[in-house]
Amino acid sequence: MRILLAEDDPSIAEGICGSLRHGGHAVDHVASGSLADVALRDHEYDLLVLDLGLPALDGTEVLKRLRSRGAGMPVLVVTARDGLPERIRVLDLGADDYLVKPFALSEFEARVRALLRRASSRGVPELQLGRLRLDLPGHRAWIDDTALELTAREFGLLEALALRPDRVTSRAQLIEALCDWDQELTDNGLDIAIHRLRRKLQGSGTGVRTIRGLGYLLEEAEEFNGDPE
Repeated sequence: MRILLAEDDPSIAEGICGSLRHGGHAVDHVASGSLADVALRDHEYDLLVLDLGLPALDGTEVLKRLRSRGAGMPVLVVTARDGLPERIRVLDLGADDYLVKPFALSEFEARVRALLRRASSRGVPELQLGRLRLDLPGHRAWIDDTALELTAREFGLLEALALRPDRVTSRAQLIEALCDWDQELTDNGLDIAIHRLRRKLQGSGTGVRTIRGLGYLLEEAEEFNGDPE
């Protein structure tokens, strides 16, 4: 999943980014409300983690603009503003959850998992395609009852394809989903990740199909051998 963090406190931002990246997510970080507004207009994200007390543009205004554009991505507000009226106001503006600083990273991670689970799988904790099962918030996958040993990048690739089961996903969409501003993914890196994922999916009856000139499709078939085109 790709997450945008809007937080102006460097120490808090460092801790949150580290936690999210350790969980296998791609994270972009901005330190002002104006930069958050630009990023949200120019990129696709699965979750926004939003501080309210941002310079240049307050977090509540960022939230208002996001919802006025019809964007439905989940928003987790993290702020030192702990008054009940403020919580109610922000939730009414369209935030999905509200966490008061200081907070334990374990609680933050649990709330992130819950929001992503509801958003990505419509409340269903697992996705299944044939014999392949995915636990999105837990970053786990199985073929029948056998766990797949996947790197964070391989799981991110599988997740991006599994969330579009009947649609072709372009290379640009995959790169966007798998990289953040601090860690770019090259075309060669994507090719390597696809090659390795295909090998690990062998025998599952599910594979990554190349649609020439368009992108990739995760689909069921009798068997995939090597790197099908």
